[in-house]
Amino acid sequence: MESAVTVLRSIAFQIAFYLATTLYLLAFLPLLPLLPRRTLWRLGVLSWVRTNVFLLRVLVGTRAEFRGVENIPDGPLLIAAKHQSAWETFALLPLFADPAFILKRELMHIPVFGWFAAKARMIPVDRKGGSSAMRAMTRRAIADIGEGRQILIFPEGTRRPAGAAPDYKFGVAHLYSSLGAPCLPIALNSGLYWPRRSLRRRAGTILVEILPPIPPGLGRAAFMARLSGDIETASDRLLEEGLASLGDDAPPELRGRAAAPVRSPLSTPVENS
Repeated sequence: MESAVTVLRSIAFQIAFYLATTLYLLAFLPLLPLLPRRTLWRLGVLSWVRTNVFLLRVLVGTRAEFRGVENIPDGPLLIAAKHQSAWETFALLPLFADPAFILKRELMHIPVFGWFAAKARMIPVDRKGGSSAMRAMTRRAIADIGEGRQILIFPEGTRRPAGAAPDYKFGVAHLYSSLGAPCLPIALNSGLYWPRRSLRRRAGTILVEILPPIPPGLGRAAFMARLSGDIETASDRLLEEGLASLGDDAPPELRGRAAAPVRSPLSTPVENS
């Protein structure tokens, strides 16, 4: 059972998070038609990300450690990240020069937020649109890759609980074969500290492992096998390390999986404080 302190800190963060998000949206709304996209990104979005990271650290005690940052290549890139939490929808952004999220079309219809997403040239996809929606998404992604941007997709399509069986979708393989760019896999264990569909937040260190890029040119089946294998193997290792670190504070349904910490084979970690 969660302590009263953890519950109160979680609620305090949630209130602060939404308040900060609202204030940033309102502050930059008058500048939306005036500022160039890249300027709005640097001044608005990245400042909002830093604020969220600060609030999470101060109010909850949650930090992040990024491993393998030297694996991030310059230039156009397809990024395929494990998706366990809302945390990675903002915390991964500062790692890349000019990222474009692939997100569900409904988010673009949210007042104010959707206007900012459009200004940032995020790539909407209609999940029920079938092949025509896939073609539209691919055209947008190809155009952005041609400008040197980084396309970020969650290959499972939606958040999965920490420790859940993977469920990779076809869309990432279609993008990979269409873009002709390397794919950067990212593993993480954020779901231990910021569970989906829950107000609960846990103190500790979220682990992110940026894996070696997959070069372009693989067949779709070979690509999917390598991508899922790389991400899941690393995510399982990070999950076990996180569970061992959390100890009695680990999610009850996952405590049986806890193992001795396993350090990443990648290079010296970078802590996001």
